[in-house]
Amino acid sequence: MLKTFFNKTNSLSNDVKAGLFLIAATICALGASNSGLSSDYARFLNTNLHIGIANFALSKPLLLWINDGLMAVFFFLVGLEIKREIFKGELNSIQKSILPVIAAIGGMALPALIFFIINSGNLETLNGWAIPAATDIAFALGILALIGARAPASLKILLLAIAIIDDLGVIVIIALFYSADIALSYLSVGLAAIFFAFIAGRQKITKIWLYLILGIVSWFCFLKAGIHPTLAGVLLAFAIPLSGDSQQPVFLETLEHSLYYPVAFFILPLFAFANAGVSLAGLSLDLLFQPLPLGIALGLFLGKQIGIFGSIWITVKCRLAPMPAQSSWRHIYGLSCLTGIGFTMSLFIGGLAFESPLLIDQVKLGVLAGSLTSAILGFTLLYLASPAMQAQKSATD
Repeated sequence: MLKTFFNKTNSLSNDVKAGLFLIAATICALGASNSGLSSDYARFLNTNLHIGIANFALSKPLLLWINDGLMAVFFFLVGLEIKREIFKGELNSIQKSILPVIAAIGGMALPALIFFIINSGNLETLNGWAIPAATDIAFALGILALIGARAPASLKILLLAIAIIDDLGVIVIIALFYSADIALSYLSVGLAAIFFAFIAGRQKITKIWLYLILGIVSWFCFLKAGIHPTLAGVLLAFAIPLSGDSQQPVFLETLEHSLYYPVAFFILPLFAFANAGVSLAGLSLDLLFQPLPLGIALGLFLGKQIGIFGSIWITVKCRLAPMPAQSSWRHIYGLSCLTGIGFTMSLFIGGLAFESPLLIDQVKLGVLAGSLTSAILGFTLLYLASPAMQAQKSATD
């Protein structure tokens, strides 16, 4: 959901490239973890970095700097897009938002239910119930862009809107279920920084350095408070004004566009490289059928497509919302399959849910299996949904 499809003339090309970067990073991670470079790969991710002075210092492995630090920038960008879509885009009215809202809720609830049923007898793994509820929109948009004119524009808009609600749901889940014991002193300072950011936003102040300082303070305090620091990025984004003075008429959108390339082509690929490395040594079907990876894989592959397609079907049949223009039920089903690509977002939640290296490897296996099968099926269905002649006509029109 990093940007809309229509804000740049080459947006489709950018989405394809971003998806290819993520695929390349995943392949590199798998290659490094299953070759003679495995020890170097592990050593690289465990390199300790010390940043700060005195009591305001943090010392963490590189992996955690990526997951807790750089991903806060990603969630800041997510927050910017959510705010823009609520006030100016596809979620600025009940009529526009009802279909993606219902679809996203179904697409989060059913995967979590499938995971819960499969893991109900294993208390050790139940904490991963939210892993298959997430969608990696960067991957999904990239694959949808590969379809080209065969995918109606309304379908792309629907996917983007569903992804916005999905990411908002993930943010709420992280806040409620994946935060540690809260240190109120640090939390108070962090919330105060966010409060000042909202005051600055209300005054339409567009000094980036001011929001950067307040963001760093809130991120540090949230981390120390036991609340996942990526939430600081989201809250800060909601404080950013949509517009400033005559010199900055579209401040939020300008900031959003300036962050797109570093996030899409550096932060997300780096996150994928750091988290997708799973050793395939001794891999067998027996391991995939363990409750944790099986619950994740089926949640992504079956839960997402059934939850989203079923929710859209019911909503349209009950006349609560119209069918997306120029779309068929085959298009909707193919789109629903694409939302089963959890990848980076699912891996991110998996890292919050578990600390055991064994369980994290099982998470990676389940996420890769569910995401890969969803991507293949979704691409195939969408590619076959419209005849080539119709695709050419759509492109000409």
